[in-house]
Amino acid sequence: MADAVVVPVPQTPENRYQSVAGPVHTIVLLLVLTGIALLGYYSLNRAGSLEVPNRLRFYLPTLIWEWLAFGYIYWGVRRHGKTFADMAGPHWKSAKDFFIDVVLALGTWVVSLIVLGVVSRLLHATGSLEAAKRIAPHGVLEGVTYLALVITAGISEETIFRGYLQRQFVALFHNAPLGVLASAILFGAGHIYQGVRPAIVIVVFGLIFGILAEVRRNIRPGMIMHAWQDGLAGLLIRFIPK
Repeated sequence: MADAVVVPVPQTPENRYQSVAGPVHTIVLLLVLTGIALLGYYSLNRAGSLEVPNRLRFYLPTLIWEWLAFGYIYWGVRRHGKTFADMAGPHWKSAKDFFIDVVLALGTWVVSLIVLGVVSRLLHATGSLEAAKRIAPHGVLEGVTYLALVITAGISEETIFRGYLQRQFVALFHNAPLGVLASAILFGAGHIYQGVRPAIVIVVFGLIFGILAEVRRNIRPGMIMHAWQDGLAGLLIRFIPK
């Protein structure tokens, strides 16, 4: 008896509109993100009223919840019969793939600086800078923890917003631009602790991340850009004089 031959399913544009987890799983995640955003708004604004805020009390809980969110998403995706690569895009298969993503990340980051600078000036949005000053690290321990935090944010937040939610919204609306927009709005809403105008700027930033993920069909360039942006911003604010 001849062995069965497994024929791989060809990649088609229609595959882009398949969900990567169940609706209940997504609703629970959205509720958790709402709670975290409100908690962050309270915590950061309270910290801003203190002369010497304990930044580690902000860093460490954020590190924990972001990895818990990552684990929750991974569990939901696998339970739905999908893999992490189905959600995030294929793994790097060569050094060339890695360097392409690095170049894309840095090039998109330069473009984003120009775009966000213009949008911030038009909206007179300064809250992002003030929020960054509040959480910028001081000392070696805070600096090391902060670097761990920005790497975590690059991995976890891109997985949450571009890998998971964007895919879910694209599947829901059967429309990629609407999926990108919905994910970007939630990304901005998650940063409401910085203020309304800065949150609008971050919606634009989310659009840039979302477009990059759609064009590349992969969230890894966004992970690199996200971690680079947060890390550089915090360290520059810390070490460059006022």
